[in-house]
Amino acid sequence: MREVVVVGASLAGLRAAETLRRQGFDGTVTLVGDEAHPPYDRPPLSKGFAGGTVGREQIHLRQSAELSATWLLGRRAVGLDTGRREVRLDGGETLGYDGLVVATGATPRRLPGLPEHLPGLHLLRTVDDALALRDELRPGARVVIVGGGFIGAELASTCRDLGLPVTVVTPLPLMVSALGPLSSAAAKRARRHGVDLIEGIAVTGVDADERVRGVRLADGGVIPADVVVVAVGVVPATDWLAGSGVELENGVVCDETLAVRGVDDVVAAGDVARWPHPALGGGLLRLEHWTNAAEQAAAAAGRLLRGSGPRFAPVPSFWSDQFGVRLQGIGLPGLADEATVVDGDASGEHFVAEYRRGGELIGALCAGTVKPLLPYRRQLVGAFA
Repeated sequence: MREVVVVGASLAGLRAAETLRRQGFDGTVTLVGDEAHPPYDRPPLSKGFAGGTVGREQIHLRQSAELSATWLLGRRAVGLDTGRREVRLDGGETLGYDGLVVATGATPRRLPGLPEHLPGLHLLRTVDDALALRDELRPGARVVIVGGGFIGAELASTCRDLGLPVTVVTPLPLMVSALGPLSSAAAKRARRHGVDLIEGIAVTGVDADERVRGVRLADGGVIPADVVVVAVGVVPATDWLAGSGVELENGVVCDETLAVRGVDDVVAAGDVARWPHPALGGGLLRLEHWTNAAEQAAAAAGRLLRGSGPRFAPVPSFWSDQFGVRLQGIGLPGLADEATVVDGDASGEHFVAEYRRGGELIGALCAGTVKPLLPYRRQLVGAFA
């Protein structure tokens, strides 16, 4: 193997390229990224960066001095020919490869019927998105956030830190995909910090003239707004792989070693990858956590170099800063059917909670300090093996 192409130049792509070098690969490494910016951290975009307390230099991802890669930034992969082993770019050029890492991540989900370009209406995925939003979070601006996942909750917290009135509208309970049965505690925390939280109602459209003026709800109500942020999740960025022979199902389907099913010498990592996890009895799992992107990229690059590899069965971990509290979790709490708070108050600043599925431990969550998670991690390592 002499030529490796990494499609995706964010965290997963960067870590994959660095792993190739660290494990002795001395051939050509080319990274293709559709953004013009060098790799950066996405988690701060909904927090300190959007709020103006974190600068551009603070989110820059440092690169290994030994990386020695060719960067094609501001370029988009539009097709893959696995027979010829070529990636086709938006300018018509092709890149040949001996090995390929798919790390194209995900793109924000859009609400049907909403205009794509309207002043005051925002998505939040890229640094450019965050800069555009930051410019509009001025004193007195009325903010409506559509969606109650990580981005929605964190951005609501940022807006309250700025003293802005903020309404979160979500058809599902706040943070339910991450906190499962304890999502009501997240809602209580948000309301206590001044968020107007509307759960169980969908947004059907926006009111606008030359810019957004409000959002329309399924029950006929209208919420006035100067700024609207749509944060209803993401979809894996796989359009460029259509017709390539790569198996696609809510992401790029991989085997347990992260080799992409249906093709040779291709691996996947990060938000775009979906692979069988023992916690689901071998069912397919796709994660959008920072730690997963980094760990999975290293494992995928190793698999590409060796032609084989161990089963990738990590204990996932995540964190979220909201309303003065850092929530830290391990395992898969969002899949639990039972949660027990074993210490503290889940809506407060210090607590520990256990999550179970079918009576078996599947995750744990805490606030205040990460130390209580250590024994749970040891249990989950064994359970997920």
